[in-house]
Amino acid sequence: MIQKKICILGAFAVGKTSLVRRFIEDGFDEKYLTTVGVQIKKRAVTVNNVEVNLIIWDLAGEDEFQKVQLSYLRGASGYFLVADGTRPTTLDTAKILRQRVTDTIGAVPFILLINKQDVRDDWDLDDRALAEFAQAGCTIIETSAKTGLGVADAFQQLAEKIL
Repeated sequence: MIQKKICILGAFAVGKTSLVRRFIEDGFDEKYLTTVGVQIKKRAVTVNNVEVNLIIWDLAGEDEFQKVQLSYLRGASGYFLVADGTRPTTLDTAKILRQRVTDTIGAVPFILLINKQDVRDDWDLDDRALAEFAQAGCTIIETSAKTGLGVADAFQQLAEKIL
């Protein structure tokens, strides 16, 4: 079995922990719980008949008061950037984080997750900002931690990119 460390990063309250919980436990909780530091979970996926044990590092969100601890990224084989479709500033945070991650660990596979697809009618994203990610060759997946839409697929795609 192959083990790969992946990190999940984004602004404060975009749904990072909820996405991990949906993937690991197939559950969702309406209560908001702030991640302090990092939470580590694991789950195996199969890629081309190879079992890959994903060690998922759920990092505390970034906001104006707290920056992501980039030391947690050491040894990561890939990562998710998460933005909240209802909060356009979280896409700006994802863009900043992408550059900081690249500066810290180099170019490793990543996927941009636009979360909260279950309330897509309330989305307020800048199409130009999304186009920037797309033009840079970034995979963008719409997810909903609440309904599970796109979550398992996102983890599977990142595992495939890593291998």
